[in-house]
Amino acid sequence: MWIKDDLYGEFKVDSVLEELILSDPVQRLKGIHQGGASFLVNEMWDVTRYEHSVGVMLLIKKLGGEVEEQMAGLLHDVSHTAFSHVIDGVLDNLSEDYHEDIFEQVILQSEIPQILEKYDYDYRDILLDDSKWSILEQPAPELCADRVDYTLRDMYRYGYISLKEVHDFLDEVAVVEGKICVKSIGAAEWFVKTYYTEVIDFFMNPLNIYGNHALSNVLKAALEKGWISLDDFLGVDQEVLLKLQKADDHMERLLTELKQDVCIEENKADYDIHHKGKVRLIDPSVINGNGWTKASVLSEEVRQRGKAAYEISKSGRYLKVKRQGGAV
Repeated sequence: MWIKDDLYGEFKVDSVLEELILSDPVQRLKGIHQGGASFLVNEMWDVTRYEHSVGVMLLIKKLGGEVEEQMAGLLHDVSHTAFSHVIDGVLDNLSEDYHEDIFEQVILQSEIPQILEKYDYDYRDILLDDSKWSILEQPAPELCADRVDYTLRDMYRYGYISLKEVHDFLDEVAVVEGKICVKSIGAAEWFVKTYYTEVIDFFMNPLNIYGNHALSNVLKAALEKGWISLDDFLGVDQEVLLKLQKADDHMERLLTELKQDVCIEENKADYDIHHKGKVRLIDPSVINGNGWTKASVLSEEVRQRGKAAYEISKSGRYLKVKRQGGAV
């Protein structure tokens, strides 16, 4: 099976990966928007969990990762619910890790263990300990395939960076002792700037915050009234939206209002939403002789960007939401 990706090009994948890609759990991710409610407030914000998952798999392959790590990369987000991290707002889960809590349950209720067994793999060896896959996952603020892919994918799709810039950066990436590093401080500075554009300017974009906040409130109310259940979140975005629209006229009106133009301004003195998301920092390791050095040691720019991102993340955004005719 050949897979073509916007960022990485075309690759031939192993048979086990082909079966996993075609499995129901992975195909379901085509209906899960990575940005949660973002596609409801801006139809251009439409990257799916499927694109990201396949991208992580291909990036691991591009960087020389074994097929086992490619499988782990492909399946690492398979338990994401409809609207991705919106579920964490619905359940008041500040750790933003509900999908991790249900990961093994989702795997066991699927055909994935049988597919892996067919090729003499045990799902427990492949999927239940990310720490063995050092290209796929690293503790922040290191680079890893997951962080690199969602940053490059979103920023390219939404017009912040060019495909040439993506390829130039990937040419500067190498795996040293199992860890993703960059070859120059210039490449590190570029990725740090791009990453903070992703997690501060995009993730914490006022419109994005508003969309996720509003949808979270709608879903929480629907759960409390019994119009939807947690099991419904194991479907796709559009199925849950359709169920809400059919459940109650008030729900349909709220969803319609969510898609309408709003004016959102930052206002600490008078606000409707105070959003404090997960603190996400990055500090790539730069190859230096026989080892590596943190970019923040080599670059004042990296230090200052990290400090600014931390302060914004910790304080959050205070937003006033207005529609035509007055405040919401």
